[in-house]
Amino acid sequence: MLYGLVMVVHVIVCLVLVFVVLLQAGRGGGFSDMLGGGQPQSLFGTQTNAFMVKATEVCAVLFLVTSLVLGMLSTQQGKSLVEKQRLMREIQAVMPAAQQVPEPPPSAPEPPPPAPANATP
Repeated sequence: MLYGLVMVVHVIVCLVLVFVVLLQAGRGGGFSDMLGGGQPQSLFGTQTNAFMVKATEVCAVLFLVTSLVLGMLSTQQGKSLVEKQRLMREIQAVMPAAQQVPEPPPSAPEPPPPAPANATP
């Protein structure tokens, strides 16, 4: 459950980070110039560049944190089957035999069915 939640947050942070980076005006003008130029300035006011830099920094930090958390969670989930079987054998060896469920005693054997009356011995 935690893994899925972190994965959803990671994907959202990735998409926002891509959008913020593409919206910034770089050497070539950026994605914002393709949409008519000056669009981000009208959306965010006169402090557009400072806002974009802060948004990029926050998204980058969130991206790194979620990447590290996903890495740690995936290593905990990725135990091999051989390792799990070895741990199960160790646990069973440590458990005393008294805790195991005893088998029920065998019941008395049933008598053989009667022989047919017209059979010869």
